[in-house]
Amino acid sequence: MPVGRRGETLELAVLGLLHESPMHGYELRKQVDSVLGRSRLLSYGSLYPALKKMLRAGLLAEHTTPTGDGPVTRRQRIVYELTPAGHERFTGLVADVGPAAWEDDSFDVRFAFFARTDMEARLRILEGRRSRLEERLHRVQQQLERTQRQMDRYATELQRHGVESVEREVRWLSDLINAERHDVREPVTDQPPPPAPPPGVQSV
Repeated sequence: MPVGRRGETLELAVLGLLHESPMHGYELRKQVDSVLGRSRLLSYGSLYPALKKMLRAGLLAEHTTPTGDGPVTRRQRIVYELTPAGHERFTGLVADVGPAAWEDDSFDVRFAFFARTDMEARLRILEGRRSRLEERLHRVQQQLERTQRQMDRYATELQRHGVESVEREVRWLSDLINAERHDVREPVTDQPPPPAPPPGVQSV
């Protein structure tokens, strides 16, 4: 993954989390790790230079808070929050529907903030991701057909597992796309939902 794209993915994760609420550094690191996934756990050596860069760019502000009450002097924590420029940058990042949005190293992070993403942008990202995986699936299926006679059964099973994993994600993406399209077609109504049936009565 190119350094620039890696930095932008980390930037999106930080801005997206702080868009919800301010956080101190330790909590922010834990939350960023949960967004990035266990395969890309973040070190303090990666996070804090990124935070400093965003502070210099005016995307973040920081202030200190005490860690507890009482007469004993306690170490203060640095809390980070978005500035108006940070909110604007986050809005711009989630609106980007270019190819980088559906690559392996950025799609999960983009998906984590789909609730803050316009519906049309969500559809374009999901469709782009599915198209990319369908191309990959075609390649790995062809490779499996060409090489399975030359490999032992364990190597063959490993390749087959890879094919099945891609197939599952393609089906998952198709279900998400169909749900998004259904939401687009669903008429907007101000009518309240029907009342729930009384206890012991089954709805039909």
